[in-house]
Amino acid sequence: MISADGIIAKMKNQKINYDKVMRKMISEWERSETRPSILIHSCCAPCSTYTLELLTQYADVAIYFANPNIHPKSEYERRAKVQETFVEQFNERTNSNVKYIEAAYEPHKFMKMVKSKDLADENEGGLRCTACFEMRLELVAEAAADLGYDYFASALTLSPKKNAQLINELGMDVQDLYHVYYLPSDFKKNKGYERSIKMCNEYEIFRQCYCGCVFAAMKQGIDFKEVNKQAKAYLESCNKSCM
Repeated sequence: MISADGIIAKMKNQKINYDKVMRKMISEWERSETRPSILIHSCCAPCSTYTLELLTQYADVAIYFANPNIHPKSEYERRAKVQETFVEQFNERTNSNVKYIEAAYEPHKFMKMVKSKDLADENEGGLRCTACFEMRLELVAEAAADLGYDYFASALTLSPKKNAQLINELGMDVQDLYHVYYLPSDFKKNKGYERSIKMCNEYEIFRQCYCGCVFAAMKQGIDFKEVNKQAKAYLESCNKSCM
C-alpha cells in the first residue's frame, strides 16, 4: 500500500495541501490498478455524504461510527440511525457496497478524558476538540488494524468548522501507533462541502445543530430536553416504520 509520508516529505517548508496528497495517492492506486480498503470514521451522516461519493470510486469503503463525545444517549442513537440509513440508501442508489460498523457507545471514556486533562472549560475549537479528534482517530485506527483495512480516514475534514490541518497532523501521528496507513484528506475542498449539502437534501438527511459534545452544547445554549424529545420521536418513528 502507498503511504502518505513520502508525498508529504516532498512538501517541506510549505503548508501541506492534504487534499492534494490524497489525490496523488488515488492516482497511484489507479496507476497500479490497486483498490484498497478504507475504514472511515464518521461523526455524522452529513459529513459522510460527499466522502463516500468520492472514495467509493476508488476503494472498498466502510463507515465506522465511533463517537463517545455525543450527548445525550438518545441523540447519539438518532445520529447513528441516520448514518446507518444513509449508508443503506447510498448503496441502493449507487449500487455500492459500503459497510456500516458501529462502535460501542462509551461516553464515560470521553468524560474521563476531558476531566483528566482539565478540558471542560475549553472553548469549542480549543484543546478539548484536539483531544476529542485524537481519541476518535485512535478508535478508528485501532479498528482498522484489527479488522485488516489498508487505511483509516476521517470524514471530519468535510466540515468547514473543523480544523482539517490539525486533524490530518493527528492522523499522521496516530498511524505510527497502530501500524495502519492514514489517508489524509480535506473533503470540503473542490466544492465537497457544497456537494454534501445537496446530498443531504437529496437523501433528506437530518443535520444536527451542535457537534455532540455536552460542554460545547452548554456554552451554545442547547436545550437538551428538546433534543432528547426530538431524538426519541425520530427513533420511535423509525421503529414503527420497521414493524
